This record gives sequence, C-alpha cells and structure tokens, in this order.
Amino acid sequence: MTDQFIEDNKITGSYKIRPAGRHLLTIGRDLIQDNNAALIELIKNAFDADSPDIKITFSMKEDHSFYKITIEDHGHGMDRDTIITKWMVPSTNDKLNRKTSPKGRILQGRKGIGRYAAAILGKDLLLESIDENGEKTTAFIEWQQFENAKFLDDVEILIESTQTKESPGTTLIVTGDKVGLEEWSDKKLQDLQFQIKKLMSPLNKEVQANENDKFEVYIIQDHFIQSPDGLIEEKIEPFPLIDMFDYRISGKLNENGDGIFKFQTQKSTTHNFNDEITFSLGRPTNCGKLEFDISVFDREIESLDQLIQRGIKHNSNTFFSRQETRKLLDDYNGIGVFRNGFRIRPLGDADFDWLKLNKQRIQNPSQKIGSNQVIGHINIESEEHSNLIEKSARDGLKENLAFDNLKKISTQIIELLELRRFEIRRKLGISRPAVKIEQELELLYSFKNFGDEIVNTLKSKGLDSASTEAVSQMLFKKSKEITKAAENLQKTLAMYQGQATVGNIINLVLHEGRLPLSAIKSNIKYFKKRHNEFLETQDENKLNASIPFATEISKNAESFSELFSRLDPLAYKNRDKVEDINVYKELVSVVSMFANDMSEKDISYTITGSQTVEYECWSQDLRSIFINLIQNSIYWMHEKNSHEKKITIHIGEENAQLAFIDYKDSGPGIDKSINDKNLIFEPQFTTKKEGMGLGLAIAGEAAQRNGLHLSIFDVPIGVYFRIDIVETSAINEGE
Repeated sequence: MTDQFIEDNKITGSYKIRPAGRHLLTIGRDLIQDNNAALIELIKNAFDADSPDIKITFSMKEDHSFYKITIEDHGHGMDRDTIITKWMVPSTNDKLNRKTSPKGRILQGRKGIGRYAAAILGKDLLLESIDENGEKTTAFIEWQQFENAKFLDDVEILIESTQTKESPGTTLIVTGDKVGLEEWSDKKLQDLQFQIKKLMSPLNKEVQANENDKFEVYIIQDHFIQSPDGLIEEKIEPFPLIDMFDYRISGKLNENGDGIFKFQTQKSTTHNFNDEITFSLGRPTNCGKLEFDISVFDREIESLDQLIQRGIKHNSNTFFSRQETRKLLDDYNGIGVFRNGFRIRPLGDADFDWLKLNKQRIQNPSQKIGSNQVIGHINIESEEHSNLIEKSARDGLKENLAFDNLKKISTQIIELLELRRFEIRRKLGISRPAVKIEQELELLYSFKNFGDEIVNTLKSKGLDSASTEAVSQMLFKKSKEITKAAENLQKTLAMYQGQATVGNIINLVLHEGRLPLSAIKSNIKYFKKRHNEFLETQDENKLNASIPFATEISKNAESFSELFSRLDPLAYKNRDKVEDINVYKELVSVVSMFANDMSEKDISYTITGSQTVEYECWSQDLRSIFINLIQNSIYWMHEKNSHEKKITIHIGEENAQLAFIDYKDSGPGIDKSINDKNLIFEPQFTTKKEGMGLGLAIAGEAAQRNGLHLSIFDVPIGVYFRIDIVETSAINEGE
C-alpha cells in the first residue's frame, strides 16, 4: 500500500497488484496439458531462437530414484540482460512485438509463457545460455520456492555470467525424482515421438528448403525407459503417409476467397481422374489466406493392400501388415491446423473431430468421409492477418467468427474432394453400386422370355412334345406368380417413395400452418371471453363483440382447409390405379403447393405448352417427380441468392400425344466440378449440407416406373431437366 491518508473519516490509498508466488506455476503447469505438450512448447522456443536443431536427451539412475531431461539447441542464445528482462518476465510482449527472429523466422511464441512449461517436467531447472558474443549466463530455479513464496517477487534466483569460447545456444536441464519419473512410460515416449511427427507441417517444405529455416528434432535416450542398457538416438521426421493418398486435394485460397486447387487420385492406373479446380468462395475468407493439403484413404481390404504396395514400411526391408496399416491410419488421422509450419494442438488429433466429419458421414456414408479416413494440413496466417487466435492454454483456437469461417471453408474444400471420390468409386466399381430398383424389377418381368428360351432349347434337344408342354405350363405358372410379385413390389416401392416425398414437404406444412394456427388459438381465447360475458349479462353488445373473433377463426380455418386441399393428392394410403391424367392440371396442382413459399422467396414460375395433352400413369409418381425438382430449385436459388429466381415448365406435344416435359430454373445449377452429371440421380449423392441424396433418385425411379426417363442437360446457367417418353406401354397394370 502507498500514499495512504485519512479524509472525512475515510481511508484512501493506492495499491499494487502482487501476483502470488505460485502464479508462475499456474501458467507453467496448470495451463499446459501434459509433459509432451510442455516439450513441444520448448521445441517451438528453439525454433524461435534460429536453432537448426534441438536435442532432447532423457537419462536416469539405474534405481529410478533420479532422472534428467536435457533440452539443447544451437540458436543465437541469450545474454544476461535478455534473461533478466525478458526470459524471467512472465507474459512479456517481446516476441509479440518482434514477430520475426534475427534470421527471419516467424516466431511461434507470442504469449510469453511457453518457457515456464519446464515447471511440469521436473522439480528443478538449470538454464545455461551462451550468446553470440561468448557470454555464458546460468540460472538455477527450484520450482518449490514459488509454491512456498507468498508473493512472486519474494523468490530470488541466482544468476551468474562468465565469458566462454563455447558455441552459442541454450540448454535447459530438468531434474526430478522417482515420483516424476513415473510420468514417463514407454507409451508416453512413443506418444512424444508421434506428436513431434505431427507437429511440423509437410506444407512447409518450400520454407524448409532454405538453409536458415532448416530445423531438426532429435530424441535421445541414454539409459532411459526404452533403453535401460544403452543409447538410442532418433531423428524425428514426419511419416510420409500423406504422399501415399488414395485421393488428395491441395491448393491455396487468397484472402478474397478465390483459389485454384488440384485434385489427384492413385486409385486407377488406367483412368485419368486428376483435375484442376478453380474455386471461388464469392466473398472474402475473413480468416486470411489459407493453404490446404488433404489426403483421404479408403479403408476396404483391397485399398489397404494398395496402400501397403505404395511403400509403407517399418524399414527398407519390412512392409506393414494390414492390421498395422489400419492402426497407423487410426493413430495418424486428423486435419491439423498449422501456423508457420507448426501444428496448433489439439486440431489434428485423431480423437478431435473439429469439423464434425463423423456426424456428416452417419447421414450419408456413401459420399461423406469419416475422420479416420483423412490426414489433412491447413496452413493459416498470423493472428494479425487472420484473427485466428490461439488460446493461452495452448488447446486450440478461440471460438470466434474467424474460426467459424475456417470451419465452413474447410468443409467446402473437403466437399470438392468428396464429390470426385464418389464419382471415381462408382466408375471403378469400388463402392456398393446404387440399387436401381426399377431395373431390378424388370428382370423379374423378363422371366417369361427366359421360360420361352428354356422350352425352345428343350425342343431343339429332342424332348417329346408332352414333356415340353408340361415344362412350358410349369414355367408359365411360375412366370405369372413372379410377375404378380413384381407388381406388388413395384406398388409398395412407389408407396414408400411417395411417403418419403411427403416427408420432404413437412417443413412447408409447418411453415404455412404456423401463422393460421397461432391466429386461431389467439382468437378462440378472446371469443370465449366475450361469449362468457354475454352468457353472464345477456348483453347483445358482448355477443356482437365476439363476432370479429369468430370471423377471424373462420378465415384462418379456411387457410388450413386450403392448405390440406393442396396436400390431399399426396395421401398415399391406397395407391391409385393407372389412369389418363391431364398433365397441365397436375403440374398446376403441384406447383400451387409451393406458391406461398416461392412468393416469400421472390421466385416466379410459368407453365407453358399443351394444356390438354394426357398421359397414362400413376398420378402420385408424376407429382413426386416435380415435388423433388421444385424443392431443389427453391432450396438452391434461395441458398445461393440467385440474381434471377425463376422456374419454367414446358409441356411438349406431338400428334396429340405427350412428347416431353422440360423443367428449368435460373439458379446456380449443378456444381460445375461434377464431371458426370448423371451422378445426381444416384442414391446418397448430394451437395446439400444436410442432404440425404434421395430426392432425385426417387424422382428418377418414379419416372422409370411410368415409362418415362428423367435426364439432365449441361447448361451455362441454372438446371435443365427433361422427361422423355421411353415407351408407350411400359406400365404393367395387372389391376
């Protein structure tokens, strides 16, 4: 307390905040995840010191009563003044202000607390640092002193300086007892090596090519846990798994949201699926420049074998087994975020699915990838340029708007890969082929032709007429049974698909029904109040006062009635018979269901062409086709905020018969990066964020069931679907 004085019976004074002695331990121990995280912080400090390498040596007494960890770098070192005014000052802004090292490295440390991570490694710390002028400064710290001290400035640290001819650099020697040694196990050391392998980004190869930026990490065990009888020295290098990809997308995105990406695959030696993708976010990234390198691995047995053949080895002679390869992918997977060549933990840890890939894969396993299939690296800029801010506890990035943008953009880049992977797997026959149910049913219908072939074959082989006729009758009977079963399956399929279509418009029902329902509830309340007042008083004025509320109830009830009238044709309780329907009237009925939704979203529509032509089909199927097409148009034109929002349907007529139906919209169209546009009709293929990939597949099946064919044309703007007549009698009635 200073300058205290008494005025008007009040005690007034100024005071200083004095951190407690254990404050240093709080930022050194409590904010650091574990021993390995502490060593990674010290590795970054060695990099900041312009060291070409860092050597971490573990040793211990044979009876496990004492251990020592020596962390040695060969950087520019620190003089006495730097140690006193910067190294010993918690949360100093020195690196924050400098931003780069003397040799131009972008500094990893910014918070001014990483060096105190040594407090978690042992009981004592000896610091030895030699600067480029030959001044050697030592400082000895007993961490228990900070635990015992009331205030931080009560702790005194002895610092000595001498001249030496030794090379510049800094050495930290941590010592501890048996209790601390228990923290180090064989598994812990393996994890340390693994974490360091994942620490440095392979995207930094261009930088590492510069001699000033060369940085190597060595782990040495001198009679330690894994080598109690000798010495093990290992240079830690990233595992070259990323170059053994099945699929890969890489490229850079400028801060304005534009970039060029390269897609590659090693799944086929006969097909060239590699592709260059021009990508535009349509807006600034709002998280700086981004660089991506994302590799995806298939997990089927055949794919694991291919991966092994690409060269995954223990050493020059021994390849990995399938089980080892699978475990390697389990351990090494994750999409890491790197800044200046170093990973920001835990982003990229195998069990930290920060992009929610597994959640998306559950919804669409055929197209989406899971976190255990991907090894990715994303480079981000400094905090000043990206606003992607590391947490003080070194446990990721702060959940701000910039981080939200990073997640959304990363998901979009991954989707570019997923679309191409889906197409490749379909073409190579790797994934389970989409079940074209109508095509399968046609095989059942063709059984009669197969039976005729059998009878003719038997005749040609000389079988007598009586026997041939018996076989023919038996096959004919079986053919009728199979045909009837196929018809029942077809009806059931159509019913379920129709119900799925109804499920897709529940949001429309809720949206349009919410306002009239709310108005009815509110008006009923006031109507009852006025009506009760009339019953009590017999005052006709009270009765008259209730009439406006009754009118409002009636009006909103009519809105409900009109809504249900529009939806009534979609009821699939019993499947209608095949019948001649007026195509124009049917389409008007379908479009009217979405009239309010389109009006709210400024979407116009027109239906042109023949208003009289009829077509024999199941009306539910025709509605199902156009419900799915219209829903997609509304979604994408609204989602992408298309400049013009318009749907046009044209009914083509030839010789008083339906020739085709064209459906177009002015939206963003099919993703131009999809080479095979017919993929959109495959079940589970979707570009919607929460899509299931069923709508267009259902539409295609419904068309085929009715002798129609739904196809898409490649146009510069919007989408262009056509429904053609395949044959005039494709529908097997059997009613």
